Amino acid sequence: MFTLNCKGKILTINTPIVMGIINATPDSFYEGYLNLSMDEIVQLAEKMIEDGATILDIGGQSTRPNSEKLTWEEEAKRVLPVIEALHKKFPTVILSIDTYYHQVAELAIEAGCSIINDVSAGNLDNEMLFTAGKLKVPYIAMHMQGAPQNMQNNPEYSDVSKELLDFFTEKINQCEQAKIHDIIIDPGFGFGKTTVHNFKLLKDLNIFSILKKPILAGLSRKGMIHKTLGITAKEALNGTTALNMLALQNGANILRVHDVKEAMEAILLFNTYKNAAL
Repeated sequence: MFTLNCKGKILTINTPIVMGIINATPDSFYEGYLNLSMDEIVQLAEKMIEDGATILDIGGQSTRPNSEKLTWEEEAKRVLPVIEALHKKFPTVILSIDTYYHQVAELAIEAGCSIINDVSAGNLDNEMLFTAGKLKVPYIAMHMQGAPQNMQNNPEYSDVSKELLDFFTEKINQCEQAKIHDIIIDPGFGFGKTTVHNFKLLKDLNIFSILKKPILAGLSRKGMIHKTLGITAKEALNGTTALNMLALQNGANILRVHDVKEAMEAILLFNTYKNAAL
């Protein structure tokens, strides 16, 4: 069991939970989320909450391979109105900000978010860890080799699972030095990793439990699914559910997804299976 202090709201994770993805960006890799109006974003959030999402993760900058990098000011203009609208409409729901800019993180926390989700684990902004510690909110540290603009240019590892375990051991130490109390780790499926690397990490996911931190798995509609199956991201829901179940079996505590209902069904089936085996 894990507990996270989300600006005074205590989130207890004693069974896997779902984080719903809210993209305030016109260039999401998943076309189902392209160019949504504010009303459509609020409707999407409401459906995710009804379907069982515990956290809504709001991002304004695409981090798909070869994506264009925004300035922090441009990113803030995208996400702040969304955060304010969702916090006003759903004041008790936990919101997280998906950013690697400390300036955006600080503004987002002021606007209603209570978790920082950083795809760079502080490596793209030297002020991020200090900011997260100062704000006293949970921090999701994701592993990424390189940056979104170049991360898929021939990523290489001698042993991807061991290298990530070493990375997180050091990163947790850095976070603790920055006075971050609640740390979540994310292996970063699809971020500077080949399909082979991704499946190896999924197979070895349970080794990260030695770190005694919640493990987030972000597999939803990723290239490792649709490239393997020869389909599009739009067609990758069934594959996502299959890999989410494997992630749950291997120790994932949080599933970050586009499709909350299906992820919650996977969790219910996993919990029923797990309890029946006792």
